[in-house]
Amino acid sequence: MVRLLEQGLDEGGRGMSTGLEYAPASSADTAELLALCTVLAARGRPHVSHMRGYDDQAPVALTELLDLARATGVATHVSHLHGPARQLGGLLDQALAEGLDVTFDSYPYLKGSSILALVALPPWLPLADADRTLALLQDPAVRAQLPPRDDVWPRVTLSWVPNPDLAWTEGLPLLEVAARLGMTPADAALHLLVATKLQVGCVFGHPATASEVSMRALARHRAHCAGSDGLYLGGHPHPRGWGTFVRYLGEHVRELGDWDWPEAPRHLSGTAARRFGLADRGSLVVGGRADLVLVDPANVQDLATYEHPRQVATGVQGVLVDGVPTLRDGRLTGALPGRPV
Repeated sequence: MVRLLEQGLDEGGRGMSTGLEYAPASSADTAELLALCTVLAARGRPHVSHMRGYDDQAPVALTELLDLARATGVATHVSHLHGPARQLGGLLDQALAEGLDVTFDSYPYLKGSSILALVALPPWLPLADADRTLALLQDPAVRAQLPPRDDVWPRVTLSWVPNPDLAWTEGLPLLEVAARLGMTPADAALHLLVATKLQVGCVFGHPATASEVSMRALARHRAHCAGSDGLYLGGHPHPRGWGTFVRYLGEHVRELGDWDWPEAPRHLSGTAARRFGLADRGSLVVGGRADLVLVDPANVQDLATYEHPRQVATGVQGVLVDGVPTLRDGRLTGALPGRPV
C-alpha cells in the first residue's frame, strides 16, 4: 500500500482518502494507517477520512485521526463531521492549539445518506465481497446472528433501489415498504439487499447527538468548510446534492447569522482550496482562476426537499468557471469549461 500511495502522489495525487467505516478500509489497523500517513506528511499531502463512526461514536473516531496527525504530522481533513459539537469542538480546538493542521466539512441537514448495507448489516460480514456476503445471508444461522436495528428502521427512507420490480420503493420509508411487502423491517431490508446485490441507497435521520444546535455550532468552527457529500443516484437522493451551498447562504448567513457575508467565502471555498493545494482558487486575487458565483443576497435560497430533492436553487444569477460564463441571468449557457484538478 505504501508503494501504491507513493506512486499515486508522484503522478499528481493531492492526498489520500480513507473510508474507515466502509469495507475494506475498515480493516486498516493503526500500524497501516501510520505508515501511510507518514508518506503523506513527508510529501505535504493531506489525509482525508470518513471516520470509523459518527454521532455518539464521533469523539472516539475523531481522536483516532488526531492521534495519527500527532504521530506523523500529517494534515488531516474529516469528511462530513457530525455529532456532539461540544466534545468534537473541544477535540478540534485542542488539536489546533497543538499546531495540528486539521479541517473538516459538513452539510446543513439533520439527515445523512449512505448504502443500506452499512446501516443494516454488521461489520463482521465481508461487505467488500458482495457475492460472499449474499451467500452468507442465505444461511438461517447467519441471519439469526444479525443484530437488531429497531432503533434505525424508523429513520430510514429508500433513495436508490436498482431493481425494476422494486423501483416503487424509492422515496418510501422502510417501515412503509415492509408493511406493503408483509414483512418485518429487518426482513424487508434483507429482501431489498439480496434483490439488488447490496446496491441500495438510503437517506436516514441522525440520532439526537447530531442536533440542530450541534450542526450549527460545528458550522461556526474556524476549521469548518462546506461539503455537500452529494449522492445523485436514484429517484429520491438526499437534497444536499442540490441545496448545501445555497442553504448555507440563505439560511445560515441571511436568516440565522451563523456567519456574516464576508465570512461565507472562507467556509464555501477558501478553506477547501487551501486544504487541497489549489493555490489559484478559493479567493479573489490577481492572477487567480476566475471561478466565481454571483448571488442575490436577499433571494438566494435552496428549494430542494426530501420529497423533491432535485429542485434547483433560486437567487444564483451567474457562474463563471475559469472566466467562462456557464450560468448567466440564472440560465445555463451551455459552456462546459470545467476540468478535473
